[in-house]
Amino acid sequence: MTKPINLRQFRKNRARDEARAAGDANAARHGEPRALREAREAEARRVAKLHQDHRRDD
Repeated sequence: MTKPINLRQFRKNRARDEARAAGDANAARHGEPRALREAREAEARRVAKLHQDHRRDD
């Protein structure tokens, strides 16, 4: 027989895990040096422009 779980604790643990994941993502995004961040943003702009330039106008 399986062990019963407390749904309140399950929800709190899930919320904690999601908050921790969001915090880790923010730390990774805001914790990088300016040069790396600008290079990443420039690459994203370049890819977006390349994609836009290759669109067909129907």
